[in-house]
This record gives sequence, C-alpha cells and structure tokens, in this order.
Amino acid sequence: MLHPKTPIIVGVSQFTQRFSTDEILLEPIKMAEKCIREAIADSKGENILSQIDALYVVNIFGYQYADAPQTLSENLEINPKIKFYSAYGGNTPQYLVNKSAQLLAKGNINFALITGAEANYSLGKALKNNIKLDWTAQKSPRATDDENKMGSSILENDYELFLLSNAYPIIETALRAENKTNIKEHQKIIAQIYEKFAKTAVENPFAWTQTPYTQEEIEHISDENRAIAFPYLKRMCANNQTDHAAALLLTTVENAQKHNIPEEKWIFLSSGADLNDSWHFTQRENMTHSPAIQKAVEVCLEKADLSLENIDAFDLYSCFPAAVQVAQKSIGINNEDKRPISLTGGLSFFGGPWNNYTMHAIATTIDKIRNNIFKNVLINGLGWYITKHSIGIYTKNPPKNLFSLPDLSIFQEEIDAKNLPDLVKEANGNAIIVGYSILFDFKNQPNKTIFLLELENKSRALSYWKATPEEMKIGMETELVGKKVNVSFDETKKRNFVSEIFD
Repeated sequence: MLHPKTPIIVGVSQFTQRFSTDEILLEPIKMAEKCIREAIADSKGENILSQIDALYVVNIFGYQYADAPQTLSENLEINPKIKFYSAYGGNTPQYLVNKSAQLLAKGNINFALITGAEANYSLGKALKNNIKLDWTAQKSPRATDDENKMGSSILENDYELFLLSNAYPIIETALRAENKTNIKEHQKIIAQIYEKFAKTAVENPFAWTQTPYTQEEIEHISDENRAIAFPYLKRMCANNQTDHAAALLLTTVENAQKHNIPEEKWIFLSSGADLNDSWHFTQRENMTHSPAIQKAVEVCLEKADLSLENIDAFDLYSCFPAAVQVAQKSIGINNEDKRPISLTGGLSFFGGPWNNYTMHAIATTIDKIRNNIFKNVLINGLGWYITKHSIGIYTKNPPKNLFSLPDLSIFQEEIDAKNLPDLVKEANGNAIIVGYSILFDFKNQPNKTIFLLELENKSRALSYWKATPEEMKIGMETELVGKKVNVSFDETKKRNFVSEIFD
C-alpha cells in the first residue's frame, strides 16, 4: 500500500525567453514567478498556492536581488515557513528536490516549490544595445542558507583555475591519457557524444540552440566554434548566455488526494543522495573517477530497488565533456550504451543557466515519464570541478518504501580523510605532467599553457610553460601527459614555470 507521506512531483514548468526588442523582457524574478504559477496550474490541483509552506530558490548568478525568496513570496502573496536561498553549484536543483522530499516524507511540510531563473542573454543584449530595462535595481543578496564554499583554492586561482573552462581540460587530458587514445581519436569521441546532445536539443522546444551540429562541426575550429582551452572548443562548453527559468511543485500522496491532483500528474522520486568528492581537484588521487558519484548511484539504485539495467535514460551533467565521461565511468555506462545520457540537449545546446540547469533536466524527465517515454530516469547534478554531486531516480511506479535520504556521512568522512598529495607553491626540479590546459586568444592562437605536475616526492604543483605559441601547438598534436619536465619557481612572478619537456 502506498504510504500517504510518499513525496511526489505534481507540477513542472519551463520557460525560455527569446530576446526581442518588441517585447517586454522579463527579469529573472518575474521569470521564476511565471514558472511557479504555471507549475501550480500544471498540477491541476485545487487551492494550492495558499498551501505552499516551503519555497526554495536556486542561487541567481547573473542578476542579484536583496532577498529573492522574500520577493517571490510577496509577489505570490504567500508566507511559507521555509524561504531558502541556495549556495552555488549545478547540483543544487537535485539537492533541493532531495531536501524537500525528505521534509515531505517526515511530515514537516505539505507543499514545496523549487524555482530558479537566469536572464543573462537579455541583460547582455540590452546593455550592448543601450536598451533600458525596467527591472528591479540590483542589490547584494542576503546570505545563502547553505555554506557557499568556493570550489577552487587560492593556489589554484593563482593559475587562473577559478575559470572552469581553464580547469576542466586538465581532467580531460588525464582521461585521454588513461584511455590511451591519441589526440585526434579522443577529439572525435567527445564530438560524437556532443553530436547526440545537439540532435536532442533540436527536438526540445526549450533548448537555446536548436541546430543539429555534426561531429565535424563540433570537433573542428571555425569562426563560430572558436578554441576556448584545448582540448575544448566553444560547442563543447556550457553556454551560460541564455534566458531560462523553471519551477517544480512537490507534495505528498495524501495532500495530492486532498487537493484533487490527478494521479496522471504524479511522478515519484524513488531515491536521492548527495555526496562530495575530495574538494580540490588538483589533489585528487584519481581525477578521472568519482567515488562520490559511484557510491551515491549505488545507494540510490538499492533504495529504489532497481538495477542499473532498469534505468531507461540518464541526464548526466554536461558542462564540459570531462564531466560526462567521469560520470559515465563512475556509474558504469560505456559509449556503446544506446540509452540517452541527456534528455535536454545538455549545457552546450539546451543551455547552461548557471546553477539551474538540472531543474530543466528534472522538468524534462517528468514530462517524458508522464508521457510514457521512459519509466525510470537517473539524474546526475554536479557542482564545481566534478566536486558536488546530487543524484535522483525518478519513476513512473511508486517505490516500495517511504522516501528517505541515505546517511552517507561515514562515506563522506572517508573521502574527506583521504591522504591526498600536497599541492605545493614552489616547485623546483624534475616532474611529470599529470594534465594540462592550453588557453587561446580570440584569434584561435594558443597563448598560455597550465600544467598540473607530479613532483619526485609525489606532491603536486601547478605551472605555466615558457613556450612560444608554435611550441604550445605541440601539446595539441602530441600527448604531453606522462612526459617529464623541468620546473622552477620564479621569485619575481611568484609562479612555477616549465622550461623544458623531455621526450
């Protein structure tokens, strides 16, 4: 018998704002409000708005409000007892679903709304074209309701790794070397993955880019597909310049029945889990595998009473190809698997509205399960440098047991207590390249290379490369991971520099 406190998703909404000078452009808070009202209407329930007792807002990165949850509450004329503003991280929407489902199952709340919105494209276009936007004046936001721990260290930031697009290539090159594929073959493999994403986006009315790019158009440099940081080109990277919003409405079976929400609207979160990998990616013993994803997925499958083979489709976070591949490897999905690994088109083609992409993956999942396209879908939300992970399994059929988040504290303590290699500031002597990232100017010319090195004492260091652009191109044609180098610390620039690479 279905437990009356079983949490269910009963309403979803997505909105994509296409820029137009002839229409009033909605600011993020208005986009979120629009989606909330549509999600409530989507549930077809009665007298829902007045029953909302929890409002969760995903951190709005591109436009700041003094108190987004409070402003939304006032606009909606509600006064929920929980008004939650999240920290940063692409895992956040799934984390908030997990969090609210737990409270629903415990009877602490009756209805929860989760929303997020970004309008970076319209904002940029308006500024560029001197269009005055009648938007709320920006103010510094109140403190987040979770710790907003930054993803990179001071030392990593010294080498420009605060930019995710500079950092992820280091993980990508380590993956390529581990797989023992040559550079051209590896570029082809990741372009093939993203070609599938592009085709998925074509069929998605909410996708920002609906062009069926081919493998060749993704793999090769062009005027529209410039080099970002080798081995990544523009079409392999998340596109944050979009206008997207979404909202989810959650309640319990007993509340759905009380408010006459039809059963065809009910979708079950059969299990969820949240876990972090070792915080600084440059110190992980293995950058190409995620113990956190592996464990969280194993626990979720067990709680949902499903095997990996029972999952019909996935939505894997796709800010960069490395994130997709590490998730595939850690979950156990190979490239020959025919099941979809993106339901939206991914962050490159659907769009990457900063912290809120995964809410769109969830909303898309709900629609596909309702329409009997899939029965069981696994979503992987990710934050920072393959660091923060939130997993959710959504099902057509109800779970056997009442939802409860697993206690992964012991496993988290084990991850956090690992004896990791030190990342040292000053490196002198011989070392081995662990991974690298070649940065480009806007003319597609390499102008800087960042190395992650392993020193002879097994500690690690970051370094730039003293090389000409022509010399840097060697790293685009020849595998540098595993090669020996000579590195020294420059006292004037306070940075390490590789001066010589040995064959």
